[in-house]
Amino acid sequence: MGAALLTLFGVLALVLAGVGVYGVLSYSVNQQRHEIGIRRALGAQENDVMRLVAGQGMRLAIAGLALGLLLSGVFARLLATLLFGVSAMDPWTFLSVTTILLVVAFVACYIPARRALQVDPLVALRYD
Repeated sequence: MGAALLTLFGVLALVLAGVGVYGVLSYSVNQQRHEIGIRRALGAQENDVMRLVAGQGMRLAIAGLALGLLLSGVFARLLATLLFGVSAMDPWTFLSVTTILLVVAFVACYIPARRALQVDPLVALRYD
């Protein structure tokens, strides 16, 4: 029962993290609409805009993952009594969770980045 409850809370935290990253990047894209329009008018390619927007979110996600890995290494010993069948420092568990979090963060960054590509340079330049 405890493991099922912790799994449910973990999935809920994953969904909330994804929604949070999406919300922050969506707000950032909305605030940078004028800048993105200027970049597009000056000849920025779609890949450049995607890299700009998705790079902002992925930098935050990677920093959070690094901090989370450090803290999880410290607190893994406290959770050792709750684990069954794996050690507290199981590298496959850390790798799989990190991969899942990176995929969720990438998807949450990709959606606002695709929306940033739809910024019309003329509309953004007239906006003041």
